[in-house]
Amino acid sequence: MDRTPAFREAALPLFGRDEAAPAPLADGARLPSYIADHRARLRARFMDGGAAAMPDYELLELILFRAILRQDVKPLARALLDAFGDINGVLSATPERLAGIKGCGPAVALELKVVEAAAQRLARARVMNRPVLSSWAQLLDYCHTVMAHRATEQFRVLYLDRKNVLIADEEQAQGTVDHVPVYPREVLRRALDLNASALILVHNHPSGDPTPSQADIAMTAQIRDAGAVLGVTLHDHLIIGRAREVSFRAEGLL
Repeated sequence: MDRTPAFREAALPLFGRDEAAPAPLADGARLPSYIADHRARLRARFMDGGAAAMPDYELLELILFRAILRQDVKPLARALLDAFGDINGVLSATPERLAGIKGCGPAVALELKVVEAAAQRLARARVMNRPVLSSWAQLLDYCHTVMAHRATEQFRVLYLDRKNVLIADEEQAQGTVDHVPVYPREVLRRALDLNASALILVHNHPSGDPTPSQADIAMTAQIRDAGAVLGVTLHDHLIIGRAREVSFRAEGLL
């Protein structure tokens, strides 16, 4: 009978010496104490110090504990981080891409996507129905949470009222890895439907580089000029990259 572990442990400086060797358990077998103790230590550290006290791989282990009850999850955590770069990349990965990682079955994919959805809702709750100027940092965090690690371009519009309170956050279009169709007429029609006085455009660059293209600049100018005729102000256009964002207003493009 082949008893080769699902994952092969290799000595890497990323992980501490208290890790257990990967050993899938037979049905009905009791969880070995060294695995149970490791899980207990991580849970205690999280409760004592929060996420700030933990590197990505340990936080990912905590998430995987819920999906994989009877096996060491450190090798899978490492495989996921190797494949997707960091915990944000792991959580943002599509179920199809997650399925390509050995040991990442439907239960793991579901757990990761639930955590991603919860993170997005939390970030969104911090900016909705609040003045954008007083919650700008939270707004940028939200945009990065939702868009920075997407594999395709997404175009969103944030609609503001006369007091610059965010009243709606709507996805207008999805595209390919380097293009998303934008229809200025639809953007402004929706602004009128919502009685919005101002807009913030947001889209991502899956390449990771948020440098605006000439098409981005031309489209922004078109929406700005059309909005001015209708009394709708374009406050900014944010392009979200992997590690940073570009603001058209800050760059003098608006």
